[in-house]
Amino acid sequence: MSEMLTFTGGFAATNGYVLEAPGGWVVVDAPPGMGGFLRERGIEVAALLLTHSHLDHVMDAAEVAAGGCPVYAWGESTPEERLEPLFAQWTGVAVRVPPYGVTHPLCGEVGREVEVAGLAVRVAHVPGHSADSLVYVVEGAGLMFSGDTLMAGGVGRSDFPGGSHEVLLAGIRREILGWPAGMVIYPGHGPATTVGEELRSNPYLS
Repeated sequence: MSEMLTFTGGFAATNGYVLEAPGGWVVVDAPPGMGGFLRERGIEVAALLLTHSHLDHVMDAAEVAAGGCPVYAWGESTPEERLEPLFAQWTGVAVRVPPYGVTHPLCGEVGREVEVAGLAVRVAHVPGHSADSLVYVVEGAGLMFSGDTLMAGGVGRSDFPGGSHEVLLAGIRREILGWPAGMVIYPGHGPATTVGEELRSNPYLS
């Protein structure tokens, strides 16, 4: 892997990432605007990894995968898991995520490494923010994509359907904090951080 780009878009300022892997470009999450970001740069996507199915992370998944690239996620999602009814209830605006298919469900690959466009990616299941939350670790590059589980100085919300603060914290301790202190964490919202920094300063982990 030689290059990585970050895109932030949508009402929730959601991060998406684009990595140059041996087999092409790998995209992690698809917030609103990600499709246009990729088109402007002429990036052909080799694979799409989704950390979870909340609508701010998958709104552009269909567009990103339109060229036929494989899509990796926990599994297929429902409107409730995507928070479509809840968003409509809160805002009065009906939002529908364009349909996308999950070609590579990862619910059976937890704790294993999968090869994604020539990149070895370890899959960890860290529920609590959502039931289907995955964390992706590229150990050889010393980086992690944490979705909405752990962020700089904070953790994901646990008041959505399927959420649990206690389950989330237990998963973070089990699957994230045991990695080397220098492991760089790229979260679904906000700036990058490291395992060591979160162990030192994150008030939710004390």
